[in-house]
Amino acid sequence: MRSEQEMMELLTEFARKDERIRLVTLEGSRTNPNIPRDSFQDYDISCFVTEMDSFKENDRWLDVFGRRLMMQKPEDMELFPPDLGNWFSYLMLFEDGNKVDLTLIPIGETEEYFAQSDGLVRVLLDKDGRVAKEPVANDRQYWIAQPTARQFDDCCNEFWMVSTYVVKGLARREILFAIDHLNEIARPNLLRMMAWRIGAERGYTFSVGKNYKFIDRYLPAEDWEALLSTYSESGYPEMWRSLFACYELFRKYSRAVADSLGYAYPDYDEAVTKYAEKIYRSLT
Repeated sequence: MRSEQEMMELLTEFARKDERIRLVTLEGSRTNPNIPRDSFQDYDISCFVTEMDSFKENDRWLDVFGRRLMMQKPEDMELFPPDLGNWFSYLMLFEDGNKVDLTLIPIGETEEYFAQSDGLVRVLLDKDGRVAKEPVANDRQYWIAQPTARQFDDCCNEFWMVSTYVVKGLARREILFAIDHLNEIARPNLLRMMAWRIGAERGYTFSVGKNYKFIDRYLPAEDWEALLSTYSESGYPEMWRSLFACYELFRKYSRAVADSLGYAYPDYDEAVTKYAEKIYRSLT
């Protein structure tokens, strides 16, 4: 596999030689000093160009970066509508394992780009001195934030209400419906609540990572094991156990957040739990 230094030199040298490219930035995890380095990190590159059409005519200009295993062009897909406006991206996985996500951006949208940046940006090349003050990459936007009383109650309300859809799916023997609601809505709110508790304990000055991938660093071992157990979804008994494990964890962490911030704890926890247990007993 080509090293980070080799890849960065390849990418910047290509841009330096192409007069259409006036500005190049690096984004994402490779700019974040709080993320451990590894070979699986993408090279998230944005090239600000004077015109787009000559790039989009064919893909041969991308061959300079190496032999590709696969490429995706999200803005050239029908099933998944594009959402980058005038921008155009190439997601490329190379034979040596490196992955480059390269986005072309009209040079006239430079200001808009920096205005909507998440803070994880580093300027690699600026041929025209367009960036007056070079940004210092930071992940502040992703730090745990203290919830307001309304946000806390909304999280509780969403978790407990959606959990009843999981119950309904299991009672109807519609397991995919139940799994979807547990995975897509209920558990993400459990993770949100756990992160809020971590912030209340340790301060709101850090991130637990994209998709909560570092949350295990801050949880007691028994809670981490309990959380992992909620991903057991291979059958109806496993799904019921996962759901009730989510209930226990959510109750523990939401009560802790309520106590630490002086918020009211919702009474529908008890009512929904009894409802779910009653249906579960009727099926077993």
